[in-house]
Amino acid sequence: MFDKLLIANRGEIAVRVIRTARRMGIRTVAVYSEADRNAMHVQAADEAIAIGPAAAQESYLRGERIIEAAKRTGAGAIHPGYGFLSENTHFSDACEKAGIVFVGPPAGAIDIMGSKSKAKRCMVESGIPVLPGYHGDDQSLDVLAKEAEAIGYPVLLKAAAGGGGKGMRRVDRPEDLASALAGAKRESAASFGDDTMLVEKLLLTPRHVEVQVFCDSHGNGVYLFERDCSSQRRHQKIIEEAPAPELSEDIRKAMGETAVRAAQAIDYRGAGTVEFLFDDKSGEFYFMEMNTRLQVEHPVTEMITGQDLVEWQLRVAAGERLPLLQSELQRKGHSFEARIYAEDPDSGFLPATGTLTHLSTPTEDDYVRIDTGVREGDEISPWYDPMIAKLIVWGEDRNIALRRLKQALSEYRIAGLSTNIAFLYNLAADEAFTKGAVHTRYVEDNLEDLVRRDQRWDRRDRALAGLYLALAAGQQHNQNAAGDDRFSPWGLADAWRVAGPRPYHFHLLWHDEALLLQVEAVPGAAGKFRVDANGEAVEVEGSLSGKHLYAIVEGHRFTAEVADSGSDITLFTAECAVRFTRSSGDWEHEAGHGGFTAPMNGRVVQILAEAGQPVKAGDPLLVLEAMKMEHTMNAPADGKVESFHCGAGDLVNSGQVLLEFSAEEKAEV
Repeated sequence: MFDKLLIANRGEIAVRVIRTARRMGIRTVAVYSEADRNAMHVQAADEAIAIGPAAAQESYLRGERIIEAAKRTGAGAIHPGYGFLSENTHFSDACEKAGIVFVGPPAGAIDIMGSKSKAKRCMVESGIPVLPGYHGDDQSLDVLAKEAEAIGYPVLLKAAAGGGGKGMRRVDRPEDLASALAGAKRESAASFGDDTMLVEKLLLTPRHVEVQVFCDSHGNGVYLFERDCSSQRRHQKIIEEAPAPELSEDIRKAMGETAVRAAQAIDYRGAGTVEFLFDDKSGEFYFMEMNTRLQVEHPVTEMITGQDLVEWQLRVAAGERLPLLQSELQRKGHSFEARIYAEDPDSGFLPATGTLTHLSTPTEDDYVRIDTGVREGDEISPWYDPMIAKLIVWGEDRNIALRRLKQALSEYRIAGLSTNIAFLYNLAADEAFTKGAVHTRYVEDNLEDLVRRDQRWDRRDRALAGLYLALAAGQQHNQNAAGDDRFSPWGLADAWRVAGPRPYHFHLLWHDEALLLQVEAVPGAAGKFRVDANGEAVEVEGSLSGKHLYAIVEGHRFTAEVADSGSDITLFTAECAVRFTRSSGDWEHEAGHGGFTAPMNGRVVQILAEAGQPVKAGDPLLVLEAMKMEHTMNAPADGKVESFHCGAGDLVNSGQVLLEFSAEEKAEV
């Protein structure tokens, strides 16, 4: 076994490999770009070498610089992780020529499986079932049109050298083939430098089931069971699970044995994943492709087998035999992995950038695991994949594991940028997903509903939102009450006054829609409020304990887990995630007397009013800067600012009282 390992990658997979190497007593070397100088993987490794500018083409994709770093530090092996150079035949060859062990398969195996057309031809020759299709060299429109007609529409155009959904087009009619082919070729050439296309029969509602295989240099090969990756968007996996639900044991065994045969047909070595399309209706499965590396979703296999696949990789790369034979491998329980990304579901899942100003995660234990490469305060930059973490859970069966997944997602709280956490929760809570009845097109077909489930703004949702905001405001004001006696009636913010209950006014953004919630305490009923939204009222009662909201709406009891970043708030219920934002124009405050609190960490840019001077409703009071954006806080009513608790240039924390406001009392007629 080599005593020093260089990890030619970054982020969570680099941290993941370092963790296993350290446990095995292997020293580690990280590489980093200028953008990753202070990254988590750099600090986790024993040594770190700078390899270039932020752009991956000038750093993580420069194989010669990585090999030079290995030579400088005396690393005997290089683990490529996934992505970047993990499936690059030239890099694998270069490592071998430099006398450095490449922790992966031989270059020949990478070459065959790196080309979809070569891979399909090889599988056909080996008797592996593949989808009907054309994998030839003649790329003329006439030939491809003839082959598509013979296969039968709909067909799928796929880039032979591609992956990740690039260079793919669905074609339903012969008259659409030419334009679809031109677009797919352009995309493939731009992404991979190769516009060679395949034409395959398109299964309309297949499942994506893949098998984890391992081979050593002594002729041994095993499969570590299967994973279901059918929850996809634009051919990108979202939630993976192991084992695949609703499969017979005969199918599982047939898939596993076929996957091992596919790997051995190309003299494979190390970890690999053979991906199949499975037709529920016919019970048939077809080879799709083989990934010649460790997969992003490998933790779910580790959770159900109790094996460390990175350790297996290192042992096989060092020339050892596989740790276990097929008959010795056992699976136990069920596991899910959810990929948490910095992206905005409301904007077509565009990647989000920014600083993780707040990061609170579920507690890790035997049932919950988090693989990540970032910490609170780190920046998600535009240079690399915007993955924040992989959340992995395990349960004794699928139902238990799914409950743990939803619970863990509700406890994952991030502020500073948009994430897909609420979307993941909604998918995990979806009825079809719960039943294990999801196919590869399910998310796309139901995408609008999955994204918009936290935008219903129905009676229950606005009642929960109003209840939480009112209870949280009361708690905040009580904590900031003047004097030592926090229970003095003069310091409490319980909405009581001689003239009757004083309402709260909350200005919200509900996915770009401006909304006003008026919340008024019901006299003589502690914890009971009347919530009015755009003229429609509903009564709600409940309490707030830590991050748990307990509510009764029209006789229906609810419990919600609250994730409050200061500006963005998500209420996780059993059915879905309800997300809204305190408006940048008028954040949480009381319409009568009380304090304005900062909704997030930021800097006071400007004070726009004077203490004691009258102001009109809507007049600007101060400007707060957060996440490079300025937000103006306005007067909620005619009145005056009693006092400011901040000045221009001050840094303020989320929840900090910025000013005290007093509304003008209206004469009663």
